[in-house]
Amino acid sequence: MSDLKTTESETAVQEETLLPEEPVVEEGVHNYSSERDWVKPEDPVLLERLEWFQDQKLGLMMHWGPYSQLGLVESWALSDGDADWARHDVDWGVDGEELKREYFALNKTFNPIRFQPEQWAELAADSGFKYLTFTTKHHDGFCMWDTHTTDYRITGPECPFHTHKYADICKQLFDAFRAKGLAISAYFSKADWHTPYYWAPGMERGSHMWRGPSYDPKEYPWLWEQFVQFTHDQIMELMTRYGRIDMLWLDAGWVNARRDQDIRLGEVVGKAREIQPWLLTADRTVGGPYENLITPEQTLPERPMNVPWESCITLGTSFSFGFEDKYKTPRQLVHLLVEIVAKGGNLALNVGPQPDGRLPKGAIAGMKGLGAWLKVNGEAIYGTRVCEPFSAGDIRFTRKGDTVYAINLYADEQSGVPDKLLIPLQTDVERIDLIGGPEQLAFTRTAEGIELELPEGLLNNETPIAHVFRIR
Repeated sequence: MSDLKTTESETAVQEETLLPEEPVVEEGVHNYSSERDWVKPEDPVLLERLEWFQDQKLGLMMHWGPYSQLGLVESWALSDGDADWARHDVDWGVDGEELKREYFALNKTFNPIRFQPEQWAELAADSGFKYLTFTTKHHDGFCMWDTHTTDYRITGPECPFHTHKYADICKQLFDAFRAKGLAISAYFSKADWHTPYYWAPGMERGSHMWRGPSYDPKEYPWLWEQFVQFTHDQIMELMTRYGRIDMLWLDAGWVNARRDQDIRLGEVVGKAREIQPWLLTADRTVGGPYENLITPEQTLPERPMNVPWESCITLGTSFSFGFEDKYKTPRQLVHLLVEIVAKGGNLALNVGPQPDGRLPKGAIAGMKGLGAWLKVNGEAIYGTRVCEPFSAGDIRFTRKGDTVYAINLYADEQSGVPDKLLIPLQTDVERIDLIGGPEQLAFTRTAEGIELELPEGLLNNETPIAHVFRIR
């Protein structure tokens, strides 16, 4: 993933995933697959797991690897084809070839000795997160697990962290988060810019690389087959040696059969589901039977989507760690989560850990603030579905069974609380309670909906992040 613009080559890939009559969605950083291109699984186990997924609402995403030492965008600076946007922060006077050598050597200095997986898991659980999506491998090919397929790994002999008791970072994180009741989603890049099976030297591209392979797989089928086997071996390691995996979250959407980069995904997913039959897959931006959920990045759909989806949004300004990053406030995070949930989605909130193994203090503060709000108001978030009208002014709606939740958002502390609030619902209402406050509030039916009277005690206090009303 990236925190900058979509390039023309990726746009071309993503446009192929859409039906001709469906416009390309381009509201934010990246496009994403059309709702109409979603394929409903036939397996009842997967359908049940998709209902489970839609109940979770809040996941913690983490982009972490040796690149955190530079404070740069993850992986993308390696691609000469993406240099126009990915190398803006490369300011130490090196050309592209030297940059690649320096980047690929970051494994020799990556030593996050302050890594405390149990603390991460405890913070996530206490802050209301329900699953973890962790970068087992980004496009740069560095593996955060003890793979047997390459020495370019966190447990490799060149990485100083390989002797640490927590050296197998994926194992430590997955075990710690599972112990706190969180599900595990394994991010995996289908592209690998380190292996010579993908970026093979001496091919027609010379040294000028892009996000795809350095050769035409149709002309070198034996080399491409080595890459396919390499990819399958890595995925199956994660599926067989790291406990229960709830989702395989696949990035690098340009790696697909339509682009002549067929990794026979169905074959490896089939083998994985023999072991883990509950496994969901997110073959993002590709569409088809293995994109079980749609994943907008740094953007939201304009309207509710009636398929499983999650927006991947950064808590700071980028997916990877930045030394002077600015982090969203609890108010911003709550409003973001409410907006997404009202549209039927999940929020995958991304935090980039520091190179020393700690989480940034600004990110921790945001997570704790979001968690404090969810401790009181979580019933209006978890396990809910879309409720029409999903939005009216500052109000967002969710539903759980026969109960409707109206969430009135306050833009800032100076907004002030109104003495009366119009809720444009035309349904029969027996009672309205303020979650975390007075119950059985006074209301009257009007032609426009329900006019709710707020108790005087709420009017003079500090303006909250939101008021949540339970309507029965």
